[in-house]
Amino acid sequence: TSAALALLGGSVAALVVWKWLGKKMIQKNMEEARRTRDEGMKKMAKAVQQFREQVPSVQTDAILSLPLLELAGRLQEGSLSPRTVLYTYLEKALEVTQQTNCVRHFIPECEEQLREIQQHKEKGLLYGIPVSIKDHIGHKGHLATCGLVQCLGTLMEEDSVLVKVLKRQGAIPFAMTNVPQSLFSYDCSNPIFGQTLNPFNPQKSPGGSSGGEGALIAGGGSILGIGSDIGGSIRLPSSFCGLCGLKPTAERLRWVGAGGVGRCLAHPSAQCGCLLSSHAVPCAVGPMARDVDSLALCMKALLCQQMFQLDPSVPPIPFNEEVYSSSTPLRVGYYDTDGYFPLPPCMRRAVKETRSALQAAGHQLVPFSPPRIPYVMTELFLKTFFADGGRTWLDVFTGDIVDPGLKPQVNSCKMPRLVKKLLALLLKPLQFLLLVKLKDVAIISTCRSVKEMWNHHHQIQVYRSQFITRWKELQLDVVLCPVLGPAFTTGYPGKLLTAISSTMLYNVLNFPAGVVPVSTVTEADEEELKLYQGCCDDPWDRTLKQAVSGAVGLPVAVQCVALPWQEELCLRFMKEVETLSRAK
Repeated sequence: TSAALALLGGSVAALVVWKWLGKKMIQKNMEEARRTRDEGMKKMAKAVQQFREQVPSVQTDAILSLPLLELAGRLQEGSLSPRTVLYTYLEKALEVTQQTNCVRHFIPECEEQLREIQQHKEKGLLYGIPVSIKDHIGHKGHLATCGLVQCLGTLMEEDSVLVKVLKRQGAIPFAMTNVPQSLFSYDCSNPIFGQTLNPFNPQKSPGGSSGGEGALIAGGGSILGIGSDIGGSIRLPSSFCGLCGLKPTAERLRWVGAGGVGRCLAHPSAQCGCLLSSHAVPCAVGPMARDVDSLALCMKALLCQQMFQLDPSVPPIPFNEEVYSSSTPLRVGYYDTDGYFPLPPCMRRAVKETRSALQAAGHQLVPFSPPRIPYVMTELFLKTFFADGGRTWLDVFTGDIVDPGLKPQVNSCKMPRLVKKLLALLLKPLQFLLLVKLKDVAIISTCRSVKEMWNHHHQIQVYRSQFITRWKELQLDVVLCPVLGPAFTTGYPGKLLTAISSTMLYNVLNFPAGVVPVSTVTEADEEELKLYQGCCDDPWDRTLKQAVSGAVGLPVAVQCVALPWQEELCLRFMKEVETLSRAK
């Protein structure tokens, strides 16, 4: 007996030591990553200082204030040099990231790319334009971390297709931006590089998962960024930070290696990008910028012959300028609530004011109601990613520290299956109140067989067909609808996972959807928020109220949607909304 106890005691001690050593290794890897980032920042600051000494007369503010189209024109004609523009934006990016922690790493090869473009025979559409890219979009020689320690060991061996095309068009990728851990959050925090802040209010989140992009562009440190979106990850940071952002039809652009799928590019065995790999609800990559014309120019540049050659699975459909520049009156469907997660008063006000402005401008407005959003949220969207009860997602945290913002979801996935079933049974009578507004993923039904998974995929296709049928019956061109906002206080997105229903819907449908800022939060909005009760004045409604309070002066946006493959029409509608909002 004593020998058995000694053996047990020795085993426990060994386990404790093993866990302690594992944690020490994690801490060491994280510290090394932060040190590498900080050294890169210092090198870039030194390069900027050297440029400043060589060219002391640069009109920094004048360059930073130029809209992208005007900046591109000045670079094309030669009245501004790419070198001057690059170092001006590098200097501003250093300043913005000191305030918001938005840059994960500067790309020193931007100086090499600067020399490269000046040797091109033809100037591309983005000649000399500095571009920031989201953490997981592959750039040769750099990490794609997804905010995960296990992804810190592998450098990209080549540029992703999207980066190759950007470079061919003369753009200069200069910074990689911060993301939430595993990308499955609309906050922007991870244990390695920390929390990114909203440039308009440091108490607020920039949104996520393209939150680093949102903060950098809104702070003035980048003029054009590339994000990705699988539940609102371009549109939510655009809403929170007052930017324009477009989520295209997923297959319209390619961001991984030729013919590749959307898994983590840094470490495929780690499955860091597990949430990006679903064919049922695919991940889309798209541009973020200060105005709609910038998005259109970026799409025009990316939808080129090189994109189609590098990845033959991308449909060879060039940008249709005629559709984008058309002035034909539109037939616009609209709604200010999806009947699932009532949004704050200011977001609904934005839709109503935009609807009135569109009507006054000669467009035809038609009430539209998206069908069965609770079903879409729980049975289609969340079930896609947690079909296995969240086991694949949990795997990405192996040998990692879980970010506090993700702990509610991680802990609920770790619940034994029997406990989940018991919870589901006990909460059945309260299904409408609780299940459809579930803040975590504890009771989401799973796919228990391959047959169930195929049926699940079929249900998504059926829903898409039904939605398109309703759209066609009303003869709609586009739809105007709300987007989640204004910016949440940091830490709150993790408590309200299902508040993203407004954006999530168009990932399930795989429709192009964009966000345009149209207003700001007023004192009157803040007063009206005090009376907000949401759907049932339940804990989730009260949490939303806390999340968005104290937002006076922050941006308020609307969402614009078109049918699949009609990005140009979506952008044209966004441009109309932008023009009308600026004329107020």
